Amino acid sequence: MELIFEISKPGRRGYRLPELDVERVCVEEHIPAQYLRKDLNLPELDELQVVRHFTKLSQMNYAIDTTMVPLGSCSMKYNPRINEELAGIKEFQEVHPLTDESCIQGTLRLAYELKELLKELGGFAEVSLQPAAGAHGELLGLLLVRAYHLDKGNTQKKKVLIPDSAHGTNPASAALCGFDVITVKSDKHGELDWEDFLSKLDHRTACLMITNPNTLGIFERRIERIVQKLHELDALLYMDGANFNAVVGLAKPGDWGVDVMHFNLHKTFSTPHGGGGPGSGPVGVSERLRDYLPVPQIDYDGERYFLNWDIPKSVGKLLAFYGHFGVWLRALAYILSYGNEIKKVSEFSVLNARYLKRLLEGVFKDDYPDVPCMHEFVLSARNLLKHGVNAMDVAKRLLDYGYYAPTVYFPLIVKEALMIEPTEAENLDTLRDFAEALKKIVQEAKDNPSLLKEAPYTTPVRRIKEAEANRKPKLRWK
Repeated sequence: MELIFEISKPGRRGYRLPELDVERVCVEEHIPAQYLRKDLNLPELDELQVVRHFTKLSQMNYAIDTTMVPLGSCSMKYNPRINEELAGIKEFQEVHPLTDESCIQGTLRLAYELKELLKELGGFAEVSLQPAAGAHGELLGLLLVRAYHLDKGNTQKKKVLIPDSAHGTNPASAALCGFDVITVKSDKHGELDWEDFLSKLDHRTACLMITNPNTLGIFERRIERIVQKLHELDALLYMDGANFNAVVGLAKPGDWGVDVMHFNLHKTFSTPHGGGGPGSGPVGVSERLRDYLPVPQIDYDGERYFLNWDIPKSVGKLLAFYGHFGVWLRALAYILSYGNEIKKVSEFSVLNARYLKRLLEGVFKDDYPDVPCMHEFVLSARNLLKHGVNAMDVAKRLLDYGYYAPTVYFPLIVKEALMIEPTEAENLDTLRDFAEALKKIVQEAKDNPSLLKEAPYTTPVRRIKEAEANRKPKLRWK
């Protein structure tokens, strides 16, 4: 398909601007010449060409609107259209972040109600909506942990314990906040190794970062004992909320003793996800960390909603303004749509994952066959290595069958990992068809492995060097 610059023709226009009815301003008098572009080099097309070009581009993408996206560790589920309709209301879209509070009481009320619902679902003392993404929420969570210890004079609290199955952002966030990252092994059941945990837990431990269910899709059954051991040494428990989709409405992490957790609104509460944004990673905290939340907090005094800047021990501000309101609104609509039946989200996500895992029994290797999975599961394609086929080949071939591929090679503790999450949105027919596609691919690996090594065949772009494409992207025309 041609680039938009290649179909450009001089003189074509898709719009006409009215004549200026104000005095022209000499730009050069206000902006130094070295910052002024001489030629924008924009493509010239009529409106219909633009519409057709970008519509065709959209049809070349894999998206939840067209196919199943079983992306383990990162719930990619359907975003109900009612959410989009509500977020598209003009009065919400066009409100300016510097508008006086008295003029946006409805907007503040909706944000406050979302905060209160997240508090209830998570079992927390307070929630900050400010973080702009899940990793941003991690950063805030660890800043809160650091502030807590420094406020108490615990300057020796330098260690953050992190399981070897953790998301890569966990150790990165901890290091960014000045902590020493200590890895804790997983045991044969896929849970945190208890003895290794105890051997690395001491008076220098600031917190443990854990995901529950963890990145293997396995529930950490010792979670309350873990909390007890941490709190005995005045260490805290940070929970990565990436997998909250498995327990929402069924269990409250705050009840387990979790001190801080970020919510991925795009994973659990169906807001759009992908392409770098928009995102939102609200953080819930226990009473221990309440005093350190960022400013401003959205509060209500019984008469009015307001932005509360009076938090003396706050870690400060994370964003230029307050957060991604459009994402909050979508999440609020999703939660209210389910109401007190929101536990169905987790019930069906777990049921779908267990059903799909059963359909794939014997197709791939399973390192934890006797451990029930939650909303996702991890299998291994290492049984195909003898045919010269690996997990990446399986993922590439799956694209030819019309499905987006699951996460591969993560978590790192499973060789040739295929991490699969169907979400609660998929029906039984889709799950069966997806399982059949994988079974056919495994048979192809045995009969004609070279077929998989060259896949995909039907996509607009064939195999590329993914690492190079990310690290050295070519984003400019000429």
